[in-house]
Amino acid sequence: MSEDHPIFEEKAWGLNSKQIKLTRLARKLGQEKFSLRAAHYDRTATFPTENYKDLFESGLIGVCIPEPSGGHGADFKTYMLTAAEIGRYCGATALTFNMHVSSCLWSGHLIDTLDIDGADREKHNVSREIHYKRILNEGAIYAQPFSEGGSAAAGSSTFQTIALKVDNGWIVNGKKIFASLSGHANYYGTLCTEISEVAGTQDRMNTTYLAIPANSEGVSVEGEWDPLGMRGTVSRNLIFKDVFVPDNAKLMPSGVYHKAAKRWPHMFMTLTPAYMGISQAAYDFTIKYLRGEMPGTPPVKRRMHPTKQIAVAEMRIILEQTKGIWFQAITEAGPYPSRESLLRAWAAQYTVMENSNKIAQLAIRTCGGQSMLKSLHLERLYRDSRCGSLMLPWTSELCLDMLGKATLYESGERDE
Repeated sequence: MSEDHPIFEEKAWGLNSKQIKLTRLARKLGQEKFSLRAAHYDRTATFPTENYKDLFESGLIGVCIPEPSGGHGADFKTYMLTAAEIGRYCGATALTFNMHVSSCLWSGHLIDTLDIDGADREKHNVSREIHYKRILNEGAIYAQPFSEGGSAAAGSSTFQTIALKVDNGWIVNGKKIFASLSGHANYYGTLCTEISEVAGTQDRMNTTYLAIPANSEGVSVEGEWDPLGMRGTVSRNLIFKDVFVPDNAKLMPSGVYHKAAKRWPHMFMTLTPAYMGISQAAYDFTIKYLRGEMPGTPPVKRRMHPTKQIAVAEMRIILEQTKGIWFQAITEAGPYPSRESLLRAWAAQYTVMENSNKIAQLAIRTCGGQSMLKSLHLERLYRDSRCGSLMLPWTSELCLDMLGKATLYESGERDE
């Protein structure tokens, strides 16, 4: 088996040594292992357990854990490039891996670049080691169930999942929907609105981020899981009923998540690498198919037809446009972005999520009826690609809405 070319050519795109090392590792795992299992996870709508064993054994499970804590210390851009290579071979693995990695990225690189209280930072640097050791030493998987169907994840409203502060911890009650890894993660990194018995009012600034053990009394998983695409994510409903969580469960200091959502908005782009990878995979499939080199199909060349050549050219243009704006957005990602940078992030999010499906559509039309067979993986790429534009907190519709308003209105402006 020949090694696939990188999504982003290392020299041309200026990747550094860590990015080269990690993307190569992810690509090797994806091509040699994840790609062989993807059809099974899709067909059975089951979690990619074996892939996570490989992620642990390879060390990628701690990709965003800081180096002093034993991880690779990948920053935002490095993680995004690495995850895209995983998404190229198994979208569901890349998407669930994002939920796991975000617990480390947010508590590591992201919070390290934010201006927070010194006492909070000191406590956080001690408490996060608890979680990092579980991941690196025990292979613990962390989920990140934040969706409740509203705008709370983006910091615009309060979470309906409540954490009541009590002696030595919290009592958590609530429900998370589309909770990826539900029933398979060891810990659920859960965003909650923290309240006290004295002051029971809810305020979005009082968001707390708690790692709730999956085996805690009062934690349950409900609902069926039989979706169109991304079937291996197993994103069922997660219920918390009077769940006690100890003080050492914090993944962030209280109130910091709300600040991060406002000051580090690029954090919401971490769903996109899976779809950047799918875009590349659909394009790759088409080239191999038209050249008569796709395993499982007769060695028939179709590349000589002008209609096929034009379609491939269109796909290449869309792919290059998508890669260009996405790479720029993840390169400039950081705290306190400029207005133009934030607009570009929304544009990049929209572009990746919509174009992954557009490229997959072109691939199916160009390759023809045989490409719809489940014995080939293009039809799975097509189904998986359709899911990206629907994902909160930055759905395609919301990106358009935010882009339009922010372009036409300066901060504080209103129509009389």
